[in-house]
Amino acid sequence: MRLLLSVCVFCLLGCSEGQDRATLWRGNDHSGRCQYTFTVPSPSETSCSPTVSGGPEMEGLKARLSLLEVLVARLTGGEIGGPGAGSQSQAGLQEALTQAMGERILLQGEKERLERDVEGLQRRMEEMRRETERLQSRPCYPQPPLLPPSIPLQDSGLRPAGGAGVLSHLVSRPGRQWDTGSLRDPAWQYGGNPVLQELKAEVTEIPAPSPEGPEDSTGCGELISIGEPVSHRKADSIAGKYGVWMQDPEAVAPYGGKMVWRIDTVGSEVRQLFGYEDMDQLSKGFPSKVLLLPEPVESTGATLYRGSLYYQRRRSRTLLRYDLVSESIASRRDLPHAGFHGQFPYSWGGYTDVDLGVDEQGLWAVYSTNKAKGAIVVSQLDPHSLAVKRSWETSIRKTSVANAFVICGRLYTVASYTAPNTTINFMFDTATGQGKEVALPFRNKYRYNSMVDYNHAQRKLFAWDNFHIVSYDVRLGRQ
Repeated sequence: MRLLLSVCVFCLLGCSEGQDRATLWRGNDHSGRCQYTFTVPSPSETSCSPTVSGGPEMEGLKARLSLLEVLVARLTGGEIGGPGAGSQSQAGLQEALTQAMGERILLQGEKERLERDVEGLQRRMEEMRRETERLQSRPCYPQPPLLPPSIPLQDSGLRPAGGAGVLSHLVSRPGRQWDTGSLRDPAWQYGGNPVLQELKAEVTEIPAPSPEGPEDSTGCGELISIGEPVSHRKADSIAGKYGVWMQDPEAVAPYGGKMVWRIDTVGSEVRQLFGYEDMDQLSKGFPSKVLLLPEPVESTGATLYRGSLYYQRRRSRTLLRYDLVSESIASRRDLPHAGFHGQFPYSWGGYTDVDLGVDEQGLWAVYSTNKAKGAIVVSQLDPHSLAVKRSWETSIRKTSVANAFVICGRLYTVASYTAPNTTINFMFDTATGQGKEVALPFRNKYRYNSMVDYNHAQRKLFAWDNFHIVSYDVRLGRQ
């Protein structure tokens, strides 16, 4: 009917004016149906009004738009490309969606990790700000005059900065030649003339005899006093801000008791273990051995014992025993219920949730758990399997103390990591299961002590104080 009507209009208009020109337009409407349209010139109008829409161009655009809509509808409905194309397209879209969801989960995890790191940094910045305000509010005291250079060193009570006078049995063998180009440690810089360092040292005060009784130089006893810190080396890069240094108190071949080991713990992938033949080579920055640990280290809680390095794996409660001879992991075990990665650290932070140490009685772990509600738990470990042999829960919160160490089965805690003159403020005896407050003077010479461990072979405390490797002599009473 529509085609017939168009033909009649053509006859009425075109024939009456003697026109023989007409246009046939064929195209689909918006619903995809085919339409035929005849057009003829107007007998009286030279142009159409601007308000009138239509014409072949407009109809062509509409037709093409309708065709595109039909093609899109067929494509999304699986009608293009044969019977299997729709299912293939749907499978591809599903795979892309699954991949996008996986990437979203990974990005979300990375975002949460970064947020935790940022929160940790903000806490550290706040602690540093408070410490800066505290230091600025303190009065300045005049420095004591230097001793005249004419006083002999052996009579003046000076301690050498390099530790030569204190650790004379660790001096390197004469005549040894070193390749300074290949063994020079880039993180350390030799301090220059040792004589100048000796002139800068402070006078060592000899502690008065303790009312608790005479010193026991061979066996075990309660801690009586701690000497002045002796500096052995200073790191000159940010990687050495915090760290741990160790000597094996019960060394086995091929490494002897003079071998010194060091780990710089600043960084997200701490895996390098530096070895030095003795204290003299450490002070000069010449490592003789560099080992790459197979799994990263968490913080400053590592220790050495009977030829193995014991440490906590990063971001976990897993303890590892790394054999120095085979250079491989000899055993591993989770420390049951132990907090890790910032749950129960020492007061200075640094993810120091698990602190390992060695004394005359064996291997120890200092940590906390949710069950203990943040109180220090000390456990004795089997040095081969890392299994817990026995545990004790103390009454002092781990986050309230700066560090801890074990001597003769007794746990001692350090009150502050920044105060230059602080104290050993608590002692817990595993033999009796009882703890008590104590007040033994302790010095943080460089005002940021991030590691304190005991070495029973040398009867010294080893510490890492704000880039500085230091040690302290200790005096023990008789049993």
